[in-house]
Amino acid sequence: MTLQLKPLHSQFAAEASGIDITQPLARKDIHAINAAMNQYAVLVWRNTPLSQQQQLAFAESFGPLDIGLKRIFKRAERMDDERLIDISNLNADGKVADRGTMKALSGFANQLWHSDSSFQDPRAAYSMLHAVAIPDWGGNTEFADLRAAYDALSQRTRDEIQGLSAEHYALHTRLLLGDEAYTEEQKRKMPPVTWPLVETHPGSGRKVLFVGVHATHIIGWPVAEGRMYLADLLEHATQREFVYAHQWQVGDLVMWDNRCTLHRGRRYDLSQRRDMRRATVMDVPEAMLHAA
Repeated sequence: MTLQLKPLHSQFAAEASGIDITQPLARKDIHAINAAMNQYAVLVWRNTPLSQQQQLAFAESFGPLDIGLKRIFKRAERMDDERLIDISNLNADGKVADRGTMKALSGFANQLWHSDSSFQDPRAAYSMLHAVAIPDWGGNTEFADLRAAYDALSQRTRDEIQGLSAEHYALHTRLLLGDEAYTEEQKRKMPPVTWPLVETHPGSGRKVLFVGVHATHIIGWPVAEGRMYLADLLEHATQREFVYAHQWQVGDLVMWDNRCTLHRGRRYDLSQRRDMRRATVMDVPEAMLHAA
């Protein structure tokens, strides 16, 4: 079978079918998915229950996997493999976590507009998030197309941001939410990195407005001025016309390209289970991210 695509938004995002992602992928299928990702940046696979190992195998088809903040956070895990990221409100025993715990704080941080692992180099390319259990209310995930956001900038703004870079820091969101319980050793393990505000997406060739909540300041600018400008750019990039809101169903797998999108989770009933797991492909030369 061949990959079938149904657009979900006027700018980007499509529902994908026709390829069985529970089974090993042929090279032509990998190329077809990459071509679709270059065009749509977000692909939604409906009604596709995956075991942990099946999800890992699908993700590994595209390259080495990232463990993100697990480099500095060593906690009890529900996942069988550290390369699966637990995006849930459940503790290590599988019970709903208290909303004052570090687990809950991670969930609140995910409700801010971000791209996965922009705070490290190499950063993330694709992420694949799978829904195992969902609450009765809320919990959508929203995606913003940073290519469309760049296209809509005024020429004045394009000229102003060309050549500018921002520093991205792993703990910026945690500090923003009031969590300061980090040792100097933990901070050293995740030093800030710098990314240009304007990049060219390698798959589509389109320019990207690369912003997000991990960006702390603009290099060479006064911190206050840079943060206000970053806030303005983020507000621009997340206007409704650039956003696809995904309403989850159990068995969904959504994959997106962190190099040209932002995403955020939305509020939900924290007394109910929201069990999601993510695998993330690193943006490294050996990754299989080519359409041919």
